[in-house]
Amino acid sequence: MIKSNYVKSKNQYKVSFEIPQERVGENRDVRVLGTFNDWSWEEGLQLKNGKKAYTGTTELPAGHYQFRYLIDGHHWANDDSAEAYTDSGHGSENCCFSLEQVAEGEQSGKAPAAKKPTAKKGTAKKSDAIQAANSAPATKPVVTPKKAPAKKTTAKKATTKKASTAQGDDLKKIEGIGPKIAGLLNEAGIMTYSDLAKAKENLLADVLQKAGARFRLAKHDTWQEQAKLAAAGKTEELKKMQDELKGGRK
Repeated sequence: MIKSNYVKSKNQYKVSFEIPQERVGENRDVRVLGTFNDWSWEEGLQLKNGKKAYTGTTELPAGHYQFRYLIDGHHWANDDSAEAYTDSGHGSENCCFSLEQVAEGEQSGKAPAAKKPTAKKGTAKKSDAIQAANSAPATKPVVTPKKAPAKKTTAKKATTKKASTAQGDDLKKIEGIGPKIAGLLNEAGIMTYSDLAKAKENLLADVLQKAGARFRLAKHDTWQEQAKLAAAGKTEELKKMQDELKGGRK
């Protein structure tokens, strides 16, 4: 989880990082590495081990950033609630977030009051919020748009279908699989660890191929082996294996 607050006196943002303890285990050395510290372990932001999560803060100027969590210097993890994800070039994805430049008149953090429209129907100007969205910097990482909400229906079948699709395992726990790839696997009918463990090599290759150039660098060499351990509930063996992987690869 990432949170940011603008600090007017420093003309910077106070950025907070948090990753659940259940994701990485207890008493681990967890650091945030990214474009803001040259992906350096030594310069990485070391997170404090709390009761339920590892947390830490840093100060950054406005800009666009990429980052990942690195555990004990060799096991990578992503933030499940990042704004966007982009190909790292190493068979995995980096997390992305943006800190917008604050204009001098906006430093109070309060948005200007909207004027009441005086134009005729159909000619009213767009709201400030919409104009801001349309003028976002071109370099900002592209976020996959959310699907439009499904139309309301009173049929019992629709409710049953929604409940069934919600079932399945969290494929993101497999090293090398990010939110986007997990979604593509679900669309291909791979919903559980068992499904992934039994999936044919050509099916996994087709999923990445059809996803476009951004995902073709991803490697699925160890996904099935990891999935077999996860499906069997062999948590310790899976953890030991993932500690030796980099971006899901040996």
